[in-house]
Amino acid sequence: MALAGDVLRESMADHDSPIQLNVSGGTLAKQIVASEQGHAPLPDGVVLASGVRRVAAFTADVVIVTTILMVVTGGRILNAWNLTLWNSLDFHYAFAHALVLMVAHWLYWRLTGLAYSRSLGQRLFNLAIVAEDGSALTSEMWDSRSFRKLVLLIPLLNLYIGAYELARISERHTHQSNVDVHVGSIVAHSDSLPPASRRHIR
Repeated sequence: MALAGDVLRESMADHDSPIQLNVSGGTLAKQIVASEQGHAPLPDGVVLASGVRRVAAFTADVVIVTTILMVVTGGRILNAWNLTLWNSLDFHYAFAHALVLMVAHWLYWRLTGLAYSRSLGQRLFNLAIVAEDGSALTSEMWDSRSFRKLVLLIPLLNLYIGAYELARISERHTHQSNVDVHVGSIVAHSDSLPPASRRHIR
């Protein structure tokens, strides 16, 4: 029996052991993500958000904020998209409303992120945002993430940037947009996250 064991060990000496592929824990796919993207392996069972679901949540957010601004400003927030006003000598009115629109969205994404670890639109679609290690995002991370999303509110430019970000989400194993990569965040289905990563999600 010992002789058979010695022969087996010698025959395997020149081959890589398949067990060594998984020495660091987690699935092989997650190790590939970690090695290729430089991120920590995701917990088992985590379902990453698709681009379509993220677009739907973003659209819901814009509708929520714009509706509130429509009520508060008596509909004057529409001047932010008034091309005639932008091309007139009174363009500063359009600029002021566009600024209000941007600041309102930034505050909305930042404050809902701090309070719920997601926006109301993302909550509607059962999504949550966590750091790459599964912890809650810091205030500075929410600041940066919210600010970088504002470009998606600029007409025409948002179509190009949005399509580019969707392409990055579909190409990356981690389903991260460029904003996610810069901030160090992951967007996932909230109920798929492990309990330790769901404690701060509301």
